[in-house]
Amino acid sequence: MTTRALIAVSAEPPLPAARCDCNRCDFYIDNPNAREPVCSGSNTDCDYCGCARAGDATSLKDSGCHQCSIRCGSRVDIAEWMTDIGSTVTFDDLDLAELQLDSQLPSYVPQVDTKDLSTLDAGLNWPAYAIGLRRVISDTTYAMLPGFTDVTAKAALGLGEHQAAVLVGYGKDPLVEAVWTRKTGLIQKIAAQQWDLVLAPNYSAYGNFPRAEMLINMRRNLLIAQEMIDNGIPAVPNIYSMRLEDLERIESWLALHRPPAIACNLQTQRTDATFYELLLPGLTYLAHVLPAETRFIATGSSRP
Repeated sequence: MTTRALIAVSAEPPLPAARCDCNRCDFYIDNPNAREPVCSGSNTDCDYCGCARAGDATSLKDSGCHQCSIRCGSRVDIAEWMTDIGSTVTFDDLDLAELQLDSQLPSYVPQVDTKDLSTLDAGLNWPAYAIGLRRVISDTTYAMLPGFTDVTAKAALGLGEHQAAVLVGYGKDPLVEAVWTRKTGLIQKIAAQQWDLVLAPNYSAYGNFPRAEMLINMRRNLLIAQEMIDNGIPAVPNIYSMRLEDLERIESWLALHRPPAIACNLQTQRTDATFYELLLPGLTYLAHVLPAETRFIATGSSRP
């Protein structure tokens, strides 16, 4: 575990504007007073731009925001969220330089149900298997499941020393959000399990989200991978993009740091439209700019 600081925290973080008002937003590229001009404008499909839950409240408990999971500029606690991610939505400070991957991992790793693994492997003796986050961390209590408490991942799965154990840290939003809020203890427990590869939890960028939520989550995806790596976990970050400007920022980050690997969760694109209009163009872009030494890990898709 390294002792170096992950981030430099500013006393007054840049903030998204309430009600997605670009002219007052610290991230809008055409706002001359923007402190981090990385966004070309509000999301036209946003379902939250007119949100009035915050009202005139000055604290979270007095507003409707405490019932909302979306981080937008109207939240009364948005400054706290920005401080929590290092007072920035940029990510050039996250280099993942200490990530070391097992070069012997096969090109295909099946994601399996743990109760069927011994039967499946009896006829395969496959070199690596993956399991999902909810089979390791409870999606109801958000605590480590008994079968993975005080035991290595290989022992819990019944794998031999010649086989690799992979944790796919993807799950429904409440589970991955719980990992973020409880990460101080959970990351140490995951490190003790000695996984051969961990795909770090992915924080969502849905099409109806405000841009603030997208920008925050794009950084969180890298930030949690960095924190895992700093605790000795071979963690690979999930990459999301919604616009060309997002891909261009990813390209700049890849060129700057040339990380050992990145990952993408293809399972979240559930329709032909999102697959062909959003995901596939993004993957095509990345295929042209990915450094030669950077491995690309895809999860899914599992349907035609």
